[in-house]
Amino acid sequence: MTRFARRATTIAAALIAAPLGFALVTTTGAQAFAAAAPAKAAVAHVAEAVGANAADDVAAQASTKKKKKKKTVAKKTPATPVTKAPTAAPTTPSTPAADKYTVLETQVVTLTNNYRTANGCGALRIDTRLVAAARAHSTDMVTKNFFDHTGSNGSNFVQREVAAGYTTGASAENIAWGYRTAQDVVTGWINSPGHRANILNCSSVAVGVGVAYKADGTPYWTQDFGRV
Repeated sequence: MTRFARRATTIAAALIAAPLGFALVTTTGAQAFAAAAPAKAAVAHVAEAVGANAADDVAAQASTKKKKKKKTVAKKTPATPVTKAPTAAPTTPSTPAADKYTVLETQVVTLTNNYRTANGCGALRIDTRLVAAARAHSTDMVTKNFFDHTGSNGSNFVQREVAAGYTTGASAENIAWGYRTAQDVVTGWINSPGHRANILNCSSVAVGVGVAYKADGTPYWTQDFGRV
């Protein structure tokens, strides 16, 4: 074989081994999710799942994380109906009506319980204190423009549940953003081993789900679990 023929063969083999335009990039960890703001509304992510035994580690991470630029979000008050007609006040995608919050959050609980009962765990009851903690964390992530189990004030989920009145028994927290429906976010958690383990922790007996929306309509989800 001539030197020219050997060179041509080598080049052809290299092209087969490394197709043009193909690249595999893998990122893991809460920092990777927090740094990657959704380019499109359809993008969705879940963070690393956190259980009660990891609460101290989550709190310790707060000092090493880079803060993202704060984004001010003006508070809006519900519009007051001008007639006695039983219609809801107009809303925007960034501020859904309270009943829409409740519907979505309850759907998440129902789907979570369906999965638990199908896998040998009892159904979770909704605890209003856990709902308050979950909604507060989702709202914090939206208004302060971050995505993490550590709150903007350095809190972990155990501290947030205690602050909401659930003083003992915090067991786990799941968070996610970008999932548009209750089915999508629950499926996302189930497909993630850590989040699935939180859902199938049979020692948990209570749950609270909170959703909040960014100005562009992107939802942020928090699911807090408890053992009492």
